[in-house]
Amino acid sequence: MALLEVRNLSVGISRGRKSIPIIDGCSFTVAAGETVALVGESGCGKTLTSLAVSRLLPTVARITGG
Repeated sequence: MALLEVRNLSVGISRGRKSIPIIDGCSFTVAAGETVALVGESGCGKTLTSLAVSRLLPTVARITGG
């Protein structure tokens, strides 16, 4: 049973009238009792992904898909 399912998450940062894509098509599932870690290079979007899932994005960022 999935406790959390994220499908095709996309996040963009607003620059004037443009939206710059930062995260494109991120998908993962977390089952009940499972421990998951987001691992990657500095600046690859780990924090922005977790903030998007928690609906705590800064005002310049927004979920554009998923």
